[in-house]
Amino acid sequence: MKKMIHMKINDIPVTVPEGTTVLQAAKMANIEIPSLCYLRDINCIGACRVCVVEIKGRRGLTAACTYPVEEGLEVLTNTPMVRASRKTTIELILSTHHKKCLSCVRGNHCELQKLAYDYGINEDRFKSEEMTYEIDESTPYVVRDNNKCIQCLRCVSTCTKVQGVGAIGQIRRGFDVRVGSPFDKGLDSTTCVGCGQCIVSCPVGALYEKSNIDDVWDAIGDPNKKVVFFTAPSIAATLGECFDMPPGTHVEDKMVQAIRMLGDVEVFNMNVTADLTILEEANELIDRIQTNKPLPMFTSCCPGWIKYMEHNYHELLPNLSTCKSPQGMFGALLKSYYCQKNHIDPKDLFVVSVIPCTAKKFEVSRPELSQHGIPDVDVALTTRELSRMIKGAGISFKDLKGEEFDDPFAIASGAGKIFGATGGVMEAALRTAANILDGTNEKVDFMDVRGTPGIKEATYRINGTEVDVCVASGLANARKVIDMVKSGEKNYLFIEIMACPGGCINGGGQPVQSDSVRNYVDLKKLRSSVLYDSDQANELRCSHDSPVCKMLYDEYLEKPGKAKAHSLLHTHYTER
Repeated sequence: MKKMIHMKINDIPVTVPEGTTVLQAAKMANIEIPSLCYLRDINCIGACRVCVVEIKGRRGLTAACTYPVEEGLEVLTNTPMVRASRKTTIELILSTHHKKCLSCVRGNHCELQKLAYDYGINEDRFKSEEMTYEIDESTPYVVRDNNKCIQCLRCVSTCTKVQGVGAIGQIRRGFDVRVGSPFDKGLDSTTCVGCGQCIVSCPVGALYEKSNIDDVWDAIGDPNKKVVFFTAPSIAATLGECFDMPPGTHVEDKMVQAIRMLGDVEVFNMNVTADLTILEEANELIDRIQTNKPLPMFTSCCPGWIKYMEHNYHELLPNLSTCKSPQGMFGALLKSYYCQKNHIDPKDLFVVSVIPCTAKKFEVSRPELSQHGIPDVDVALTTRELSRMIKGAGISFKDLKGEEFDDPFAIASGAGKIFGATGGVMEAALRTAANILDGTNEKVDFMDVRGTPGIKEATYRINGTEVDVCVASGLANARKVIDMVKSGEKNYLFIEIMACPGGCINGGGQPVQSDSVRNYVDLKKLRSSVLYDSDQANELRCSHDSPVCKMLYDEYLEKPGKAKAHSLLHTHYTER
């Protein structure tokens, strides 16, 4: 048990565990110390100097984020010297910051803008030679604007420590120092996987997704286009945050109605193809076991993870499931089955996926996810982009009564819903694989693979055989798992990998929360609880019980893994 430390903050007695920082201790005392560079478990470098405080008996100011508490310590967080220092620091940061606040994608949600307001900043106090950097728009998923970068390095720490990718870092020296890619090249020339975790870690508007909003509005306004949306499982657990609703609020019904109010569109449930993915993937796993094909099998529903493998582990590409992601499967079905059934020319169907992920924007551009030169999915919108469309249409989201998804893609199982949380794909696949192998196995809750730890292991007895499985989220954790597999230290049969820590509920396209929320609120837990609660309440808990999937196989796909289903729902990968 940790030793408890007794101290005072602004003359308020505080007792905290040894090892706590002054910043954390202040939060426990309900005192907010501002910061810009600090992110819990990601970036703690004391660089921005916004979190400085006075410590009685010591000269000068101290960064609260890096200073550990001591017995008898007395801290002052709001003295004239502290406020003057913070104000000057913020004004210096603004002196080289392109202040395009009216049109910035982070307007009203910018941590720097909030501090400027809170401290009554004169943004023109320090005049500086204005540096102009070329905006990097080289990828289809993220835009980097160094003109707004404040050198907090939160994005760099996230890319390097959390994801283990290192596509960006500090380059140049002195006054010309900046965040960039090696040799100052565009992101498209790096091993960037498009996960977007740099975006959600950025406190300002220096990083944002490449927007496809105008493309969707144009399609909705085109009388020659039929527009359909489908939404990923986690969107209903996070969209409410964009409208100031508490994290962990389930807004599926409101989301469907809001999308329908954007124009003459249909709204489908992507959980349907999450179910379809499970049926194909579970059968693929069984086939691999029975025919001695490459094992362990890795899941393939996360495009950031797929791109990571294509860059770094060519020798393990045969171990990836060949199943398309639920987004890829839905697009393929819409441009084939749905078009045939409704007598629509595929080129006249405009398909919009709403996803928690910026890497999905890259996925829709993959040539193998198209038919006869027509992309299966035309546009992938992030949660944030959808919220901007809803706001731009003048829809009062909180006041909506809610509506249900459109047929024939409305009903899905709870297994499809939990896809959005780390461990959800594994659990959904185990529910179906166990049923197929055991025949009468009705087990639906596989608790050992739930939760937000970066790596989870479990062993289950299925059909008399012990099956070792592993779940990892965050690519630095994925690398650890791969290294254990390659060295022979671990002998897993099935491995689920999600690029984003916590899975899709924490994806790079999800609502951006300020550090005051991210540092002290377990967003991953709150968001994923929405998915598991929905699964628990669903009468259908297993993908193989989905009536929509049964209909699709009966009418069109024949059987999981068979020729027609394989040609439409499976894919291949490319060494990069």
